[in-house]
Amino acid sequence: MRPVNRRRKAAMLGLAFDAEDGHTRITKGDNFLLCGGSQETHAVLQETAVKINEQLDQRGLKLEEASPKVLRNIVRDIWQEIGQQD
Repeated sequence: MRPVNRRRKAAMLGLAFDAEDGHTRITKGDNFLLCGGSQETHAVLQETAVKINEQLDQRGLKLEEASPKVLRNIVRDIWQEIGQQD
């Protein structure tokens, strides 16, 4: 038997559990799904996911092509930019 040529896929999943206002927040994007969180936390998740995609585009990469090291560096840089602690 010949091995099946499978295409790699990747997605980001963001979960937050600090919502106390009873709202259910869900945001879907091209390669991410964000669920939960307070309004502020969910906004940080959204901004982070969008900026990760922007950085990948600037580097000519798709999420499934990026190494863990590249993604780690991108997230570190984004969090420093938006004032989050890593």
